[in-house]
Amino acid sequence: MARIALTARFQQVITPNALRSYLAEFISTFFFVFAVIGSLMSSRKLMPDAASDPASLVLVAMTNAFALASAVYISASTSGGHVNPAVTFAMAVGGHISVPIALIYWICQMVAAVMACLLLRVTVVGQHVPTYAITEEMTGFGASVLEGVLTFALVYTVYAAGDPRHGALRAMGPLAIGLMAGANVLATGPFSGGSMNPACAFGSAVITGTFKNQAVYWVGPLIGAAVAGLLYDNVVYPVQDSLTRNNADGIAV
Repeated sequence: MARIALTARFQQVITPNALRSYLAEFISTFFFVFAVIGSLMSSRKLMPDAASDPASLVLVAMTNAFALASAVYISASTSGGHVNPAVTFAMAVGGHISVPIALIYWICQMVAAVMACLLLRVTVVGQHVPTYAITEEMTGFGASVLEGVLTFALVYTVYAAGDPRHGALRAMGPLAIGLMAGANVLATGPFSGGSMNPACAFGSAVITGTFKNQAVYWVGPLIGAAVAGLLYDNVVYPVQDSLTRNNADGIAV
């Protein structure tokens, strides 16, 4: 009986639709990370003192907003447009996708982030790939809380944007998600970097070999994302009809 259940679960994760969703997550995450990390490198190239230049913060925030909105839009109908391990974690905790598919999403997202940073490292000669770091005024705990709050806001927006009870949002849903990400970067970029995306922080850390405070960009976002999803589904907008829930295999959210 256990073998039959295991076989059925394995077959679920290798269906044509599932395989397309993995590819969609890889592509959308790759271009998102490429744009965000590339914007950090561009700002440092154009503005040597980018860390203290407000224009650099605005540039990175706009890139986050545009890139995330576009990445979500191009993959939403295929994979749900997660583009973020924290979003995938929240969906798994809330029962919107199965754990095996969530794990494969994670692998696709992290490999895509590493590949995007590697491409930047290889093609942009003479400039290092920047990593997310917390400012001296903050502790690791404080930065984790901050990243958790930011990710809570982002994932709550993801849930609201994909809720069919709000009407056909179409392109407005991804745009709202992107705008929330951009606003969060503007608010906290100088303090924790405003990552909100463990894959983005992980990809740059792998390429540079610098994993200092890496836990900040995993613990906070994962907890914040899970709380946002559970709060939205069970308290603020409880699902009255099971048909309004997303497909259990996580495809076409």
